[in-house]
Amino acid sequence: MDFKIVILDSFTLSPGDLSWAALERLGAVTFYDRTPAHLIIERSLEADILLTNKTPLDATTLAALPKLKYIGVLATGHNVVDSKAARERSIPVTNVPEYGTPSVAQHAISLLLELTQQTGHLAKTVQQGQWVKSLDFCYWDKSPIELAGKTLGIIGSGRIGTAIAKVAEALGMHAQFATRTGGDKQLESVIRTSDVISLNCPLTALTKEIICERTIGWMKSSALLINTSRGGLINESDLASALNTGRIAGAGLDVLSTEPPTATNPLLNAKNCIITPHVAWASTKARERLIEIAATNIKVFTEGSIINCVN
Repeated sequence: MDFKIVILDSFTLSPGDLSWAALERLGAVTFYDRTPAHLIIERSLEADILLTNKTPLDATTLAALPKLKYIGVLATGHNVVDSKAARERSIPVTNVPEYGTPSVAQHAISLLLELTQQTGHLAKTVQQGQWVKSLDFCYWDKSPIELAGKTLGIIGSGRIGTAIAKVAEALGMHAQFATRTGGDKQLESVIRTSDVISLNCPLTALTKEIICERTIGWMKSSALLINTSRGGLINESDLASALNTGRIAGAGLDVLSTEPPTATNPLLNAKNCIITPHVAWASTKARERLIEIAATNIKVFTEGSIINCVN
């Protein structure tokens, strides 16, 4: 059978720098850079296999696609698809786990290093002429922070959290974890005793806004917060207030609750807050792995089996 494959939002995965050959060997592929809400059904009508990254597929949309046999999410998180509605229609939903672990861990550490070393900021001041005008051989705005001997608290003990811990330990840090089964007492203990807190857990009803006024109140005033997981893990107003009042020392964020953010997001202008545009996953190697795993998911499906199914 010649499967018709439709990719609803291919641009962020490959803006032209990667090959889709692994997918194209499996059927006739139609690519759309982006798909606005009003075109989702129209573009998906003839698809046997539908691939999405962030384009939502809700129950109403799925009900309008009688030919659809398979949904592949081009990411690890799969909440853009109503998996329950898909299951009721006997449509498997797959995701792509683990493709970005090294890249996300690297990015988390890069945010931490920027907060502690200010490398990018200081390089910018040199370009602006501040070193040329300096009366001394060196200068800094804030003294760099040595990480050796400090404690990193990781909320979530999955692949990415574990990878971050290994890098942190190579820098001389001590890593500790708060897990889903550890309960509120463990979470409080980890937050209270950590110099750096890294969020590496999925966004669920239990973890939504796990960082809020209450938990920020447990943090050291010198604490740094890193989030490369999901923006919804943080109450953004509470974090912005904590940063602006000096309640905690800084934050490095790769994700926000709404992406792209609105201009009124309070974190965009918060003090000591570094924000990158959800790119921790996006190294060339990670995106190559993502395409290969997505293609393998489909190949296995076409052969009558299923892997990486989330519903």
